[in-house]
Amino acid sequence: MAEAWLHIVGIGEDGMAGLAPAARGVVEAAEVIVGGDRHHDLSAAVTAERVAWPSPFDALIDMLRGFRGRRVVVLATGDPLWFSVGARIGRAIDPAEITYHPHLSAFQLAAARMGWSMADLDTLTVHGRPVEQMIPFIQPGARLLILTTGAETPGQIARFLSRRGYGASRMSVLARMGGPDEARFDGVAEAWDHAVPEFNTLAVECIAGTDAVLAPRTPGLADDLFRHDGTMTKQEVRAVTLARLMPQRGALLWDVGCGCGSVAVEWMRAARDAGAIGIEPRADRRALAGENAQALGAPRLELIEGRAPGALADLPAPDAVFFGGGVSADGLAAALAALRPLGRLVCNAVTLDSEAVLLDAHARHGGELTRLAVARAEPVGPRRGWRPMMPVTQWSVVKR
Repeated sequence: MAEAWLHIVGIGEDGMAGLAPAARGVVEAAEVIVGGDRHHDLSAAVTAERVAWPSPFDALIDMLRGFRGRRVVVLATGDPLWFSVGARIGRAIDPAEITYHPHLSAFQLAAARMGWSMADLDTLTVHGRPVEQMIPFIQPGARLLILTTGAETPGQIARFLSRRGYGASRMSVLARMGGPDEARFDGVAEAWDHAVPEFNTLAVECIAGTDAVLAPRTPGLADDLFRHDGTMTKQEVRAVTLARLMPQRGALLWDVGCGCGSVAVEWMRAARDAGAIGIEPRADRRALAGENAQALGAPRLELIEGRAPGALADLPAPDAVFFGGGVSADGLAAALAALRPLGRLVCNAVTLDSEAVLLDAHARHGGELTRLAVARAEPVGPRRGWRPMMPVTQWSVVKR
């Protein structure tokens, strides 16, 4: 069994004095200490070789491996395994070689300052990530704790809230928690104008106005929340489609012929860290998909030009694949071959040609074949009547 040689120590604004005795002893005995400028400042009394975060940051793992055989400490803020560097290191270096020394996290400190129960809120980070990732969590009554990416982030989030009808939401920026210079800034989203420190944690209590956008993370967003050219997977069919695709945390979707991106965007909203690649030959539709991804909180949607099966050849293996139109036998075969075990394939067809492909696929591979027929009430002269949408034939299968 590997022997632990690397210690990852969480440290707070109270520096060495705030560490548990065991963690303090580890830092004081270190030969090499790796961290950011503020970490080195907080532990300045300790004599050791000081190493800054490398640039690019991806070089960190190779750098740490080069120190194997010495007493090495990595300093991180708060809990090293909660949206922090510790998890990244643990994915690359055998965890048996690492000892973690957690400190109170910024989330725990912020919850205590706000008097909020950790069990009743969502913890998010936009630190070094697109701020738009928090948009799916804007829900009536939601409480959010957000690690920000800088002094400008609270203002950006205030604008997201205000534009969506949540301008009355209460916001608190908490900075330097646990240290002598701790500061707090309170306000509401629609009037937010504070200048805040660069390093901060944001608490948001979402308060919906009568004009608030209702955009739940469960699949089936209203069609009018998307920009589209009329060709899209409609709300009712999209909800069934996502149920069959089964979004899961960290899972990857191929959305083949993604159009305006409605399925890919909802997939990413439905599960944390879910990723999606949209394959779409038309540049105008890729542009619409990109706009929808930004507006609805899926900024990491990757869009590529092409058609199946050719465009699928060099993509990372998916956990789910969706064909929304123009499906071919060759495209289905390529997708099935690429799917991971227990991967889900869902295909929707509205033309007889595509339906014939799905009937053949069902005969060959099994799965579920479903006919979806939806009608919406619309004006018919002075009265109202049912306006049917084109029926959809859906084939879905789980790869075993």
